[in-house]
Amino acid sequence: MDQIESRTLLETPTVELCDVCCPGFPVEPTEDEFTGDLRLVFPYRGVFVRHVGDDQAVAEPGQILFFNAGEAYRISHPVPGGDACLSLAISETLLRELTPAALLREGPGFVFRQQRLRIDPRAQALVALLRHSTQRGIAETLEAESLALTLVRRALGPSTTHTPGSTPARRKLVDRAKVLLASDLARRWTLADIAAEVGHSPVYLTQVFQQVEGVPLYRYQLRVRLARALDLLAQSDDLTTLGLDLGFSSHSHFTSAFTQAYGRSPSEFRQAVKRS
Repeated sequence: MDQIESRTLLETPTVELCDVCCPGFPVEPTEDEFTGDLRLVFPYRGVFVRHVGDDQAVAEPGQILFFNAGEAYRISHPVPGGDACLSLAISETLLRELTPAALLREGPGFVFRQQRLRIDPRAQALVALLRHSTQRGIAETLEAESLALTLVRRALGPSTTHTPGSTPARRKLVDRAKVLLASDLARRWTLADIAAEVGHSPVYLTQVFQQVEGVPLYRYQLRVRLARALDLLAQSDDLTTLGLDLGFSSHSHFTSAFTQAYGRSPSEFRQAVKRS
C-alpha cells in the first residue's frame, strides 16, 4: 500500500522502532500483504481491521497486534480519518526471553498464537512516552532501547494483558461496538444507542463485551478517549479544551480519569514528553 508512511525512530542491533501512518484507504480489505519479519504493532491513533484468514481483529489504541513473519493478512478501514501505529521489532533471542510460552503456537518457528492482546493503561502510557521521546530526539539511544524492552515485557506479561475469548460471533458483535464508538469519540453514547446500532439488547451487549474484552463497555470507551489524549497532549496547550473535545464533562473529570489510568496528571505527562 503505497499511501503508508513509515518513519524510523530508532534502529540498533537490539531494537527497530518505526512510526507508521496510514491515510485510511481502502474501506474494503486489501489484497494479501505480508511482513518479512515479526513485528509487534501498537496502534495509537484511529482504527483499522486486520483480517487473517477468517479471523479479524479491530486494531485500536490499547492493544498489541502480532504480525507474524510470512503470515498473509488484509487490512480494511471502517472509520475515516486514518490511523497510526508504533511498529517494533527486536531480536528473536530477546523476544524469546520476554514471551510466555502460552502465547506461542506449538511447532517450529516463532509464531504468536493470537492476532492481538489487550494491554493495560500503563503499557499505553509507555507507548506514548517512547514515541514522543524518540520523535523529538529527547531520549538517548540506551534509554529508548530500555523503554522499548520495558514496553514489550509489560505488553506480554500475563498480569497486564487480556487474550480475547468467546465465540467468533460474539467477537464480531464486540468489534461492531468498538468501530461504532471509534466513529465519534466525543459523543456521549447511551447504552441503548449502542445496543440499537449493533442489533442486540443492552444486557446482552454488556455481558458479551465484558467477556470478550475483559473490561466493561464504559471503561473501554474511557480508555479509548484517554488514548487519544496521550496522542494529542504533546501539542496541546489547552487541556480543558482537549478534555471537552474528547467528551469529558469538565477539566477536573478529564484530569481525574487520566491520573487514575496513567499515574500522573495530563500536565505532568506533557512535561515528561516535552522535557529538554
